[in-house]
Amino acid sequence: MIYLRLFYEFFKTGLFSVGGGLATLPFLYEMSNTTGWFSTADIADMIAVSESTPGPIGINMSTYAGFTTGGVLGGVIASLGLAAPSVIIILIIAKFLEKFRNNRFVEGAFYGLRPASIAMITAAGLNVAKVALVNMDALAAGDIGGFFLWKAILLGAAIFIAQRKLKWSPVIFIAIAAVVGIVFQF
Repeated sequence: MIYLRLFYEFFKTGLFSVGGGLATLPFLYEMSNTTGWFSTADIADMIAVSESTPGPIGINMSTYAGFTTGGVLGGVIASLGLAAPSVIIILIIAKFLEKFRNNRFVEGAFYGLRPASIAMITAAGLNVAKVALVNMDALAAGDIGGFFLWKAILLGAAIFIAQRKLKWSPVIFIAIAAVVGIVFQF
């Protein structure tokens, strides 16, 4: 039964997460809240692993989530569930591409989907920032000084600036961040 639910949840995610892998994050947060398969902190780990491994981030995250929920078979089923809607839609669109190429309704739909994708990715990014850069427990305890995770903020700012100036591959910065995290035990 868990495998059918995994396929359903990730099929739904794949069907509605327009805008790439990061657009799956709101669906993963929803899945976390409704199923309890993983926590919001686990999602931050999923992002870190998915960003640092080859392949599309959405598929990597679905594989990670499926694996933690249902083992190897769960990872395969979650990945298939996420990819299935895209394959189905692409096959349908390819069949009717010529007919819809200059359709004003199709152009209008894409016009509306672009800002929606940006909003979903931004919301997901803010959720990741909340997990990675602040300590909500400290705020609840009244420890204003412990609210900000200063080392993480400084590391993030340094990598952001270095990436903008040096234009190295993101993989190098991910590796640097992993080493710094290990050395300084964030």
